[in-house]
Formats: sequence, C-alpha cells, structure tokens
Amino acid sequence: VHLIARGYCLGMAVSDKTVVPMPKVDLVTRGSHGISFFQSGGAPEGHEFVDRGAPSTSVDCRVIAFSPDGTQLAWCDGKSVHVIDATTLEQQQTIPKSKTRHIQFSPLGTYVVTWEPYAILQGQSVGDPNLEIWTGGEKAAEFIQKLQHNWCPQWSEDEQLCARNVTNEVHFFDGGLLPGASVVSRKLQVENLTTFALSPGKSPCRIACYVPGTKGAPSFVRLYEYPRLEGAGSILANKSFYRADSVTFLWNRKGSGLLVLTNTEVDKTGGSYYGEQGLHYLSVRGDGNMVPLQKKGPIYSVEWNPDSEDFCVVYGFMPSVATLFNCKCEPVFEFGMAHRNCVNYNPQGNIICLSGFGNLKGSMEFWDRSRLKLISNPVAPNTTQLEWSPDGIYVATATNAPRLRVDNGWKVWHFTGSLLFSQEAGPKQELWEVKWRPALAGTYPPPDPTQGPPSSRAQHKSEAKQTAAYVPPALRGKTRPKGDVPPAKAPHPKGKRRDQGTGRSNDRSAEQGDAVATAKCIVGEEAKEGGSEKEKKVKQLRKKLKQIEQIKQQQAEGKVLEVNQVEKIGLEQAFLEELRTLELS
Repeated sequence: VHLIARGYCLGMAVSDKTVVPMPKVDLVTRGSHGISFFQSGGAPEGHEFVDRGAPSTSVDCRVIAFSPDGTQLAWCDGKSVHVIDATTLEQQQTIPKSKTRHIQFSPLGTYVVTWEPYAILQGQSVGDPNLEIWTGGEKAAEFIQKLQHNWCPQWSEDEQLCARNVTNEVHFFDGGLLPGASVVSRKLQVENLTTFALSPGKSPCRIACYVPGTKGAPSFVRLYEYPRLEGAGSILANKSFYRADSVTFLWNRKGSGLLVLTNTEVDKTGGSYYGEQGLHYLSVRGDGNMVPLQKKGPIYSVEWNPDSEDFCVVYGFMPSVATLFNCKCEPVFEFGMAHRNCVNYNPQGNIICLSGFGNLKGSMEFWDRSRLKLISNPVAPNTTQLEWSPDGIYVATATNAPRLRVDNGWKVWHFTGSLLFSQEAGPKQELWEVKWRPALAGTYPPPDPTQGPPSSRAQHKSEAKQTAAYVPPALRGKTRPKGDVPPAKAPHPKGKRRDQGTGRSNDRSAEQGDAVATAKCIVGEEAKEGGSEKEKKVKQLRKKLKQIEQIKQQQAEGKVLEVNQVEKIGLEQAFLEELRTLELS
C-alpha cells in the first residue's frame, strides 16, 4: 500500500518565546495495494490520520521517489511512470515506461531518471536503451546501462555538470542534459574504473574514483577536481589498500571530506561471515588517514553529521561500540557498548539516533549531540527501517515485507521516546517501504533536545497494553475478591510427576509457581509497587556499586576503559555515602 500521510505532524519553531507554526511534514509508505493518502487531523493532539483516498490501487507499485526538495513525487504502477505535484497532488508527467525498477530525480528536480532491466529481444542484435532521462515530459537523453550497480547519472548540486560511468571512463556533460544536447564534453579515463562519486556542495566539483586491485597490486581511490582531469597535479588525493573488493563512498555535505568504507567478500581470519571492513578518510586538501577502530569486528554503520564537522561509526563484534570522530579521525566521544547496528543523525545534526534492528531487539537511543547526553531509549521490536523526518523531531519505524511478513506496519516516534502514531497493514496486505517527504536544508530550525515529550493516544494505548497483569489460564474469565484464596491444585491424573534424574517430587515447585501467578492476577499492579522507596533506593545503589567493582576489576586487568566508565568510578564515594545515610535512617 502506498500510503502518503500528508501533513502528519505540526512542527513548531520557538524563538523569543513566540510560537511560530512551521511547514507540515508528510510521510509516504509503499505496499501491496497501490497508493493512499492520509492527512493529520481528527485528534486534539494532531497525531491521528484521515484517509484522503487512493489515487492508485495498482498491486504492482515497484518503486516510489521524491524530488530532493519534496515538491514532486513519482511512482511506477506497472503500466507507466506518474509524476505529480506533491503539494496539490496534480499530475505533471506520465512516462510510458511499464518495466521501470528505479526512479531518481536530479538535485533541483529538473530531470527524472528511469531505469529498467536491459534486454535483447528476439531478432535484435543490441537491446534498446534502458536508461532514460526526462524533463518536462520530453526525453532529454537515453543510454544503454546494463548493470544495475551505479546505474544512475550523477549531477553537481547546481545541475551544471552531469556525469555517468562507462567502461574505464567517466563521461561529463556540461550544462546538464538539455533535450538534444547530450554531447560528452570531457572524459576521465582510469583503467579498470568500477565506481565513482561526485561531491555535493558548491563548485568546484570533485570526483572520487575506485579501482579494484589486481594480483600483486593494491586497490586505490583517487580524488580529482573538475575540469582538471589530466596531467601533473590533477590528482588531489590518493589512497591505496590491499583488503578491498568493493567500496562505499560517503561524502560530507560540504564536499570537503570523503569516507571510504572498504569491504572484502571473505574474511580470511574467519572472524566474520560477512567479510572484512575498513574505514579510511580522504580530504580534498590531499591528506588522508585510516579511522582508528578500537574493537575488532564488522563495521555496521557510518554516517556524517550534516554540518560536516564529525561522523559516527558503529562497529565491532556484539555488543558493538559506537564512537564519534572529528575530521582529524580523532575519537571525540564513546557511546559505550550495546547491541546496536545503525546510526542516524537528524537533518539538523543536533540529535543522534543509535539503534539495533534486524536480529536485534529494536532498541533506540536518542542522544543530544552538543551535550553528549542520552535523551531517551525506547524500543521498537521487529523494526526493519528507520528514517528521520525533515524537521528533525520525529522518526518513522517500519516492519516491512519481504524482510518480515508478520506485524507489517509503521510507527512515528518523538525523539523523547514517545510513540505518537501506529498504523498496521490491513488483512492480507503488506507494507514495503516508508519515506518522509523531504525538505530543503534550512526549512526547519534545529529542535530543542531538552524539550519534554508530547502527549499521545498511541503511547497511552501502548503503555496500557504492556502493563496488563498476567492471568493464569485457570482464572481467565473469572473474577475473585482480593482476599480470596485460590482453590488447591488438582492432582496430576497419572500421580505425582517427578524431576528426571532426582526422584524428587516437583508438586511443591509447581504449586509455588501457581501461587505466584495467582498473586499477580489478584494483586495486579500492587505487587509491582511493593516495597518502600527507601528499599528501592538502597537496591539501586548496591547495584551501581557492584557495577563499579566490576569496572575496577577490568581496569586492573589492563583493559582500556570508556569515558562513561571512568566517570562512574569517580562517583563511587558519593554512592557509598548515600548508602550509609539511607541505612542509618
């Protein structure tokens, strides 16, 4: 179901104690029943959706894409590609391409690029062009692009330069790709070139190129600056490495620094089934470093801060480590070890979300980037996708098919941990993808990480569901006064059961288990609230002191402690004094 939730939440900018309403943010999801639109409304808090109808009910919607500024939306319904105005929902273009598998917009939304699998029909010696570029309903250019990898042409941020990968070359087109003017203006020739990436940001545009190693020769990455592509001094930076079968390029937003994530198909040490990873940094000034990772294991996730001043890496065998680095590849802060495999900055760069999805339990940690303090840590089990809203306040989590075909649905969370909205897929329906409608940088101001959580119906329902007391099967559907004593357990029909290998009767332990379950059913929340506040505080302090003893033991064994562990050791005396005060009172 393509569910486009238009106007989901009401962002507010606070300045000089004046509340100014901000543009609404929209959400789009894709699934098995076409496209449907939902708009926020219907509740005082504004966290409910109203169905606006279904502009498409095709069961064959393979792909959906927004333009970078969020003004256009395109999808393929198995018959053609439709492009609409994302604000008015009016049709702008209809492209007769029924087999489209990928759609992408150019940076300013001038061009729509479509790709379909390359095929040679019977009677043909060469297949038809399968990569086509459209603008204003006209075809600007077409190419044969056999490989799905690196399929899409790349533009500079102002669309004055377009580039695409051809065998051993990168072809450049000055002035974009106007209809009938797709003439190659320059070529960058690099033997065995497999991957390239244009830098974002202002001119001049830089190009990163990767060449895999051959027998006895290392792989390498080189940086060039357009239009100086040949001759002495044309290479801005060069980095060689032996352990690399493929790379992923990660430019920062300013285009001043590049992270290169290397990957081998096989880990020769046998430490990981997924191969071996490495992380390197290259600057357009020519310097480069290998990012120092203190724990062995896979690199799960890497992301730049949108301000281009730092980046975060999640790595190491579980429990993994999350570390914040500056542009000199120096560790700035250790988030500690936990079961995580994802890192996501909000678009404004002042809140970091660390999460553990897939085969992990779905924990999320929201951190204040400036104060480096934990804001909240909610749990979203069975999540397969997480994405920040453009205002940097909300995240959408989803359980998508075919990764998981049960519990399909999506949720919207506030960064303070509040669950604001939850939508499950209908009977016999599947959810495939979730996307926020993007917005240009600067549209929304940075949110205040210290603000309190909003109220939410979805949160109250979730809490009520989680705190429901357990009812034993024998008591379900029955009511019993608090003072009543439950009936004695009926004897086992075949006599007393005995524990294997001990010969002792287990009737007593079974009766104790029933008694505990019955007590929970009768007392309910009172059992959870048992014990005075003093006893609870004493228990918490003893637990913290035990953790400090374990950390001190690790320190004595020569282990390098993390920043938060050292801080905890420094609090030991304060914990001891507080414990003595409580025990004497």
